[in-house]
Amino acid sequence: MNALNGTGALVRLALRLDRVRLTVWVLLLAVMPAGTAANYQQLYPTEASLQVVRGVLTNPSLVALNGPLFQVSLGALTAWKIGVTEFILVALMSLLTVVRHTRQEEETGRQDLVSAGVVGRYAPLTAALLTVALANGVIAVLAALGLIGLGLPAGGAFALGLAIAFTGLVFAGVAAVAAQLTASARSANGIAVSVLGAAFLLRAVGDSGPTWLSWISPIGWGLRVRSFAGEQWWVLLLCLALAIGLTQVGYWLVARRDLGGGLLAQRPGPAEAGAGLRSPFALAWRLQRGVLLGWIVALAISGAVLGGAANGVANATGLSDQMMAVLARMGGRAGLADVFLAACFGIIGFVSAAYTVQATVRLRTEETSGRVEPLLATPVSRLSWALSHLVFAWFGTAILLLAAGLGAGLAYGGQTGDVGHQLGRAIAGTLVQLPATWVLAGFGLALFGLAPRLSNVVWAALVVAAVLFELGALFGLSQWVVDISPFAHVPKLPSQAFTATPLVWLLVIALGLGSAGLAGLRRRDLG
Repeated sequence: MNALNGTGALVRLALRLDRVRLTVWVLLLAVMPAGTAANYQQLYPTEASLQVVRGVLTNPSLVALNGPLFQVSLGALTAWKIGVTEFILVALMSLLTVVRHTRQEEETGRQDLVSAGVVGRYAPLTAALLTVALANGVIAVLAALGLIGLGLPAGGAFALGLAIAFTGLVFAGVAAVAAQLTASARSANGIAVSVLGAAFLLRAVGDSGPTWLSWISPIGWGLRVRSFAGEQWWVLLLCLALAIGLTQVGYWLVARRDLGGGLLAQRPGPAEAGAGLRSPFALAWRLQRGVLLGWIVALAISGAVLGGAANGVANATGLSDQMMAVLARMGGRAGLADVFLAACFGIIGFVSAAYTVQATVRLRTEETSGRVEPLLATPVSRLSWALSHLVFAWFGTAILLLAAGLGAGLAYGGQTGDVGHQLGRAIAGTLVQLPATWVLAGFGLALFGLAPRLSNVVWAALVVAAVLFELGALFGLSQWVVDISPFAHVPKLPSQAFTATPLVWLLVIALGLGSAGLAGLRRRDLG
């Protein structure tokens, strides 16, 4: 049998299974560059007004966060603002998709059934990589056309689009290797995401310190394409070479392991469960703890980086008279730092909501895998089982936001010499995002209880909430449409006054949705 037999059928199957998920990813990643450019067109309508940003954006703290600004122009500013975000998101899309259609299919046993047909050994991995390549290609074309439609140079637009797509291909290759190392999809995702985190940190340190570190990071390569700033097309060859090399390693490893197994040896567990696994909550903790701890570390580091960047914004030098006038209206340089922190805390809220959704969707994963039925055959009730996982969706998110607030407050307060005051303000600014994340948890629980086959739609809800809030005004949407996003009702601390009323309404909505979901779970059939 040809090792690639069945690849076409598996590609069609992957596209069908991911038709909603991939469509949301593609549209989000394709629209964000154009939305950012449109925003800057409104803020800086002339070349003279663009020079206002030079003094702020060359600050080392912001360079570590977003990379260097190679040229002051509308296109270069767009690439600077959205570049790192696009690279991280496209990397996540690519690695999650590859692991889902390779390692996860084996872990659930579905690949055994597929492989019983006329399917070659390399077909599943090839189909996953082709699916990701197609999605990245569409993103590149749509993102470039959107920027060109706003009047930006075609060369820079396609350079940014290709940099995004090639970064996605690199991390598809990372996932192709990770999927061969472990027998668990969760572990494979963890390995791939850890590589992504290391790439970001190398780029951040290299851009603010030893430049050579940026040249060993795929994210750094994406920035060094220099979109709209004298494009360096040859850098794309580095991304392509690494993607091809990683893919070849993935194929080499596929041929050297058993179907369903990983190359890294698994440690056998004890014959009997310990006392710490004799309750639904203990089992949920065992299943969720690794993911939660990883998120805590990531959010704490992110908060610290953003807190350090805020101090850099407040102490930026070389600002124009126009920028100083704006600062005066906002309350001076401290006002600029507060606005920056409020925007960063909003981003942290979106990121934390991704964990909330992940923890909520875990309920459906446990159900479809067949693991919940033996558990419910014991005296454990459906309600107690569901609540044992929802504790992590609700209070795990609170811990993430607290960790981010601690990191930001300590970093910013340590630089300003006022740790006690800034720590409290930063924690308040992150924790105020919690009710909005709980609305998404409630929506996910409602889908799980009332329409379980649509459980993954909650991921689309997260993306829609983020896009409406961040880009709704730019696209001229009515305020009532923007208000569909729960994050549109969160007070923007510390730059605005605290108001409790919208948070109370968010909590009421979250409780209502969650209660409906639990009631539906008690009455429907499992599976």
